[in-house]
Amino acid sequence: MAYSKYYIALVLSFLFSKTIEAQNPIVPSGVYFADPSAKVWNDGKLYVYGSKDESTEYYCSNSYDILSTSDLVNWEVSSNSFSSKGDSDQVAYNDAYLYAPDCQYNNGRYYLYYCLSDKNSAEGVAISENPQGPFTKGVKLDVGGIEEIDPSVFIDDDGQAYYVWGQFNAKIAKLRPNMVEVDTSSIVSNILTENEHYFHEGAFMTKRDGLYYLVYTDISRANRPTCIGYATSKNPTGPYKYQGVIIDNDNSDPSNWNNHGSIVEFNSNWFVFYHRSTHNSSTMRKACIEPIFFNEDGTINEVEMTSQGAGPPLNAFLKTEAERACLLNGNVRIVLFEEGNEMLTAINPSDNVAYKNFNFKGGASSIEMRIKPLNGGTVVIKQDQPWGPTLGSYTIKKVENSEWIVINFPIKPIEGEHAVFISFRGEGKDLLDLDWFKFNE
Repeated sequence: MAYSKYYIALVLSFLFSKTIEAQNPIVPSGVYFADPSAKVWNDGKLYVYGSKDESTEYYCSNSYDILSTSDLVNWEVSSNSFSSKGDSDQVAYNDAYLYAPDCQYNNGRYYLYYCLSDKNSAEGVAISENPQGPFTKGVKLDVGGIEEIDPSVFIDDDGQAYYVWGQFNAKIAKLRPNMVEVDTSSIVSNILTENEHYFHEGAFMTKRDGLYYLVYTDISRANRPTCIGYATSKNPTGPYKYQGVIIDNDNSDPSNWNNHGSIVEFNSNWFVFYHRSTHNSSTMRKACIEPIFFNEDGTINEVEMTSQGAGPPLNAFLKTEAERACLLNGNVRIVLFEEGNEMLTAINPSDNVAYKNFNFKGGASSIEMRIKPLNGGTVVIKQDQPWGPTLGSYTIKKVENSEWIVINFPIKPIEGEHAVFISFRGEGKDLLDLDWFKFNE
């Protein structure tokens, strides 16, 4: 069933006066932002350009939002920065959905490189004086007839700009100085391939210590493109050597399919941006962030998905919204159930979810949870692993026409920093829904 247009309107009205704290996902409840491409501009702020999801039946939408931050703690959302349809339509030649974009700054202007779901006219560019847009007057790019998706634009130290795009094999070409024309005579194909580099789509190009990095959607595991992988070269056009996986978003949702992201240095630290799925759907995704670390040879250590994101471990004594779960095992999924509020639902026996990580400081001895009982079951709180020490449990009886209630039950004392797994036991399906929880000192 298509995602409710009513809820979309509610969320949009709720969202754009708000900021978001330093937790994963980095977008608010009810906002679905995928394919994050992170850039740091001359104002010192970090900007994230990406596609906006709106339905469980198709990818993306007809508009883009832009995220920005000065501290990775508070995020601002600039809505409708560019549209391909409607009152602010800036793509006169096509009304197709807008797939993953990128942005680059040059000549005192910001250039938004977009792609459309219509592969007959996929690649385009629009311009703004402001990094948050609005971007206007989108024009089609001539890419030598290779109409594919997921553009990335990189400017090298000598000022030469490169355009990278493609599915299954990546292409690269030089951009002319005006930034709106591709030098089609310079196109090089197969700089990344599925066979050699596990390349699926979504290439992002950057440079560190003289080494060129292509970060992309990697299909090396389970024949699904759930990973952000990367390859390196000493030349922008290759050859590129496959180096491995940076992060894998498997088990973020029962129907999770793809990943897409970028890496960026901000305030002397490096981060990977990626997305996770919701709604038991491959097309309702939310942007997330994790710190990454380089070895002396330039390789990147793989990192895991967390709930804390770029910040320190979560304060265990503050309310944690259920959608902060970084691993979902089983049938359980995250869905929007009211304006600006998501929950864990469709919970079956043996499902479990993870939250990484919490700071319990001097110790916690009980937990509160807002739940809807439904068919009832047992909630089990585990430390560090789904098979880790049991901290406590609570059995909820079936309630007909149940409403939200808050339960409070004791747990074994826990101190320091730990991951928390919540496991569910019972019979049948749809044991309960979970809105939030918090520990008590």
